[in-house]
Amino acid sequence: MMPDTVPQHVREIQAIAAVPRVLETVATMTGLGFVCIAHVTDTTWTTCAVHDELGFGLRAGDPLDVTTTLCEEVRATRQPIVIDSVRDSDSYRDHHTPRLYGFQSYFSIPIFRPDGDYFGTLCGLDPEPAALSEGATMSALTLFAELISRQLETDRSLRDTRSDLLSERETAELREQFIAVLGHDLRTPLSAILTGAELLKRRSTDPATDKIVERVRSSAMRMAGLVDNVVDFTRGRMGSGLALELCQSADVHLMLDQVVDELRGVYPDRVIRSDIARDIALRSDPQRLAQLLSNLLKNALLHGDSGEPIHVDARVDGASFVLAVSNAGPDLSQAVIDQLFKPYWRATSRAGDEGLGLGLYIVDQIARGHDGAIGVTSTDGRITFTFSMPAA
Repeated sequence: MMPDTVPQHVREIQAIAAVPRVLETVATMTGLGFVCIAHVTDTTWTTCAVHDELGFGLRAGDPLDVTTTLCEEVRATRQPIVIDSVRDSDSYRDHHTPRLYGFQSYFSIPIFRPDGDYFGTLCGLDPEPAALSEGATMSALTLFAELISRQLETDRSLRDTRSDLLSERETAELREQFIAVLGHDLRTPLSAILTGAELLKRRSTDPATDKIVERVRSSAMRMAGLVDNVVDFTRGRMGSGLALELCQSADVHLMLDQVVDELRGVYPDRVIRSDIARDIALRSDPQRLAQLLSNLLKNALLHGDSGEPIHVDARVDGASFVLAVSNAGPDLSQAVIDQLFKPYWRATSRAGDEGLGLGLYIVDQIARGHDGAIGVTSTDGRITFTFSMPAA
């Protein structure tokens, strides 16, 4: 692991796994004993990665005085410098840099970030002359510099993406925690509203008041259902999963009947026909099964043909308990069916009245919690949701 004091640009180059092989290949191809990648500014020269067979002594993070290097000139002109032999070069035979570092052959190829900003150089040197200015060698050196440039951008984009994902995940977790706490706190005032509505309904003798009270009660029940779905969803997303209290019960049908009766009261203009077998004995969480049926019925009431009845069937069929809710409506495409049980997905058939898009997701989670499954069929204008689980 690199120390925290190492500059970011050094870390960027060190993070590129191919850099050591690139430097080794360049050294082999050119015959030079020292090859490195340097980050260069107008005031600094810093080694980012090095292949050193000369014992030059530089390591990643080590600086040089930029005024003693030729890389300063490369940065100023943005053009490469290639010297086959210093002693034969009119431009560099009397230059202080070759004398200071004792080299005869040298190259420095500029490295740019993809946005055009100057990063530094791919450079190398050796005390012996070398044929560096040949076309094939120059093309290869330029290609290596471009590859490093592109890899810098790829790694930067990857880091930014990881950072964005981490930030988004943290934000999502905070949001879900907030929703869970809010949902929990909303249950108390909703319970008070429902209790008050029940008391008013019992004491009222005015039909007009009864309608208002029933409207308040229906709205509060719908809000309570939304809160329950949100709390269940966030609990599942935060890792604790849906809370199930499994027990052996021989009167599951009573809970299912109650759900049907409640929704008949909330939707008095709709026809719900039920055929729920008596004495259904299951090891289950009856409250969760009631929530499953409630969500399926609400979905049918919301999206089904309002002029056609909804059918509820529940019975033990061999080794399985089967609960089916069906309604009339336009056939669903397979693409829509594939989306139905995903969180926050909502159909467009009744825009503005479809809730949070969590009802069917909760249904699927309850089904899984009972080692069961939920399926959908849509043919001939009839849509049927079927839940099945082991009866024994």
